[in-house]
Amino acid sequence: MWDKFTFTRLTLAQASRRSYAAGAVTEARAVLENELDTIRAAGTWKAERIITSRQGAQINVDGSRGAILNFCANNYLGLSSHPEVVQAGIEAMKLYGAGLSSVRFICGTQDIHKNLEQKLAQFHEREDCILYASCFDANAGLFEVLLGPDDAVLSDELNHASIIDGIRLCRAKRLRYKHMDLGDLENKLRESQSSRMRLVVTDGVFSMDGDVAPLQGICDLAEQYGAMVFIDECHATGFLGPRGRGTDELLGVMDRVHIVNSTLGKALGGAAGGYTVGPKPLIDLLRQRSRPYLFSNSLPPPVVGCATRAVELLLASSEIAQSMTAKTMRFRNKMTQAGFTIAGSAHPICPVMLGDARLASLMADDMLKLGVYVIGFSYPVVPKGKARIRVQISAAHSDEDIDRCVDAFIQTGRKHGVIS
Repeated sequence: MWDKFTFTRLTLAQASRRSYAAGAVTEARAVLENELDTIRAAGTWKAERIITSRQGAQINVDGSRGAILNFCANNYLGLSSHPEVVQAGIEAMKLYGAGLSSVRFICGTQDIHKNLEQKLAQFHEREDCILYASCFDANAGLFEVLLGPDDAVLSDELNHASIIDGIRLCRAKRLRYKHMDLGDLENKLRESQSSRMRLVVTDGVFSMDGDVAPLQGICDLAEQYGAMVFIDECHATGFLGPRGRGTDELLGVMDRVHIVNSTLGKALGGAAGGYTVGPKPLIDLLRQRSRPYLFSNSLPPPVVGCATRAVELLLASSEIAQSMTAKTMRFRNKMTQAGFTIAGSAHPICPVMLGDARLASLMADDMLKLGVYVIGFSYPVVPKGKARIRVQISAAHSDEDIDRCVDAFIQTGRKHGVIS
């Protein structure tokens, strides 16, 4: 039995510990609030607009009247709301349920997962395919499995954040080469010649600028120095190249690129999911050791159904993919003629370069008032001083949609002194 003195002492000690913990929470909250205030003051706060409709060329936005033209989705082929894609998702959910409640190797692999993997391997003309919850996971799960301490990875300095994070997880020697600089890449290849395996890693298309990696030169150097080539095709799969196979098809190097990671969350239906395609031994090893694959739930059947139908549409016809070029150039040419600076070349990602983060945000808000949905991009998504509004063209956009977007940019640009 405790006496009153002991009980009181314990109660006071407990109260002291709670007070100390409360002080720590208060201090942490102050640190977080200060960081948030810094973001707001810099003009780089990223507010989330609320969409109240399905994804498409025209959407409804909370707080705005009527249909709004959407020019910032990754819905390159307009398949996110394609009737056949949507219906395939509904049918898959009816037949296979809402989800698996399991990872793949326990009881989470259905025949539809294997069917989608087979179709993606066929689409990319590779031996095999493995599905992930996202391409971020695919990038996080590849390098740690493939590369060890005796290997080297050579990465473009502007590669996507998921590639950077994935490379950090591996124990290979890490070398970063200047953006799309073949001379610097060759220097790094020479520097790493003592490594067991070397992997050159690049985005096929760099998402912030819409510039296309020089894959022909990269493949030449890789073959000269005995290295493998990896590309991330998230912003190319489905619409670049004569048949929409991606950057490697566009540049004629499909048989020279060894590993491709890409997404189901952009052109291929836009729901979720990512994947790796490549040599079967690599895919088999990823199934055994890739942590995001082993410890993440299987893709839900509706997502698999939607993506499968999207891939089937592209395997059957390249008509949708081929429509992108004219629409892209219509926007780029009209904007350039109006006096805007558009980064990249001939890609549906059309960054309207503004420089100042606050200006990009204000112009995007004014564009919404004119019925056009675009978003300002600033640090840390892009380097400081290179803020822009990233416009993305979709096959679902009509010529009239594009012209209306350009007119809104001209009106807003003149208001803010960007053009005269």
